[in-house]
This record gives sequence, C-alpha cells and structure tokens, in this order.
Amino acid sequence: METPYVQSLVSTATEQYNTYKDNVETDTELTAQIKVYWTNLGLPFPGVGTAWSAVFVSWCVKHAGATSAEFEFSDAHSVFVFRAIHNRNAGNGVFRGYNFNEIAPELGDILQNNRNGNQYNYAYAGTHDSYFSHSAIIVDKGVDATGPYVTTIGGNESNSIRTKRISLDANEMIAQRVDSPFICLIKDLK
Repeated sequence: METPYVQSLVSTATEQYNTYKDNVETDTELTAQIKVYWTNLGLPFPGVGTAWSAVFVSWCVKHAGATSAEFEFSDAHSVFVFRAIHNRNAGNGVFRGYNFNEIAPELGDILQNNRNGNQYNYAYAGTHDSYFSHSAIIVDKGVDATGPYVTTIGGNESNSIRTKRISLDANEMIAQRVDSPFICLIKDLK
C-alpha cells in the first residue's frame, strides 16, 4: 500500500513532468523552475549549464515532505545514495539503499544508474560519496506487450524533465542494461 508520502512524491514528480515536459532547460519557464529547485534546497543557482538532475530528485523528495534528517539533499546523486546505503546497513532511516537487483522496485523508490561510461557498482557506491551518476523517481509500475516495467521521472534528461521505461525481469526485479548500468535502488519506507 502506498503511503501518503509516496503518493505525494509520485504526484510531485508527475506534476513537474506534466508542467515542463515540453520545455528544455534554456526555456524561460523551466530555467526559472530549475532555479527554484536549487534555491529551495539552500544551494546557490549556478545556471542551467550545471547538471541539475540530483537537485531535481532532492527537491521532489523535500517538496513531498521528507526532512534533511531523513534524506541527504544534494546536487550529487552519489551523496544521497551513499547515505541511503549506510541507512540500510545500520538498519535505520526511511530511505535505504539496496543493490538494484536484490529487491523489487515500488512507486516512490529512487533508481540510480551510471553515466559518462562509468561502470560503478553497489559496493563502490557504499564506500564512495563522490562520483558521476544519475537517478530518477519511480512513478509507475505495470506490464505491457514487452513485459513488466517501471516508469521513472528524472530531471536533466535530454535537458528537460523526462520519463523512461525500465524493463523488469521475470521476477519483477530491475533488469540490468549494458549502457548506463544500474547501481542502487533507494527504497522509500516513509
């Protein structure tokens, strides 16, 4: 069952997508909203030339009702993933990081993947808090003609807010991919 927080997070990400999906980051409307993402987190706005995908995820998580005691709001995905993995290992916290293929994804979870040709894995993510990666919020789960899937919404994807279809395997776990392989799934227990 989805908690009120999960419903709020999915709604927040979906609303941002529906509002800005036709804009690119240099369009006035989206540029102004990206500035809101940064400044609402207490971070200076460096302009849209700086990657803002982690800021988008952090803003959505905060806007939905999470606190800084619960989630490490950051402009780097590796920072909040590192904390979530440590939460999981310590058995505390409402955001816990798991290897992407060890637990089934649900709405409100955050899926992290490599970028820039990197091949980092879960073990690396658990011991490093500074490396390039990407993550997005899971907002839908279903089955279509090609099989089970989840849909994510992420920021700074093709310079906008976009959705992606992520295939699941027969056990409804995230199916690994060759390009930009997955690293971590942050479970949302709030």
